[in-house]
Amino acid sequence: MSIPAPRQTSSYAVISLVAGILGWTLLPFLGSLGAIIFGHMARGEIRRSNGQLDGDGLAVTGLVLGWLSVALWVLGILPSSCSSAGWRGSPR
Repeated sequence: MSIPAPRQTSSYAVISLVAGILGWTLLPFLGSLGAIIFGHMARGEIRRSNGQLDGDGLAVTGLVLGWLSVALWVLGILPSSCSSAGWRGSPR
C-alpha cells in the first residue's frame, strides 16, 4: 500500500486570498483587482493540475472578497457621479 504524496497549495490561490484581504484593509482598489486576477489564474491552474494542486477554497475566497469590494466601490461611486452630473431622478 503506497501513501499518496500530499498535494501542494497553489501559490496563486494564496496570493489571491492575501490580495483580497488587502483589498479590504491597506490597498482598497489594487488589492481587490489583484484578488480577482490571481483568483481566476489559481482556479485555472488548479483545474489543469489533475489533482496535484490544492487551494480552490482559498482562490474562491479571494475572488469573493475582491468582487464584493469592487461592487461596493461601484455602488459608492455611482450615486456620487449621478449627483455631480445633475441627475435627480424623474421630475414631479
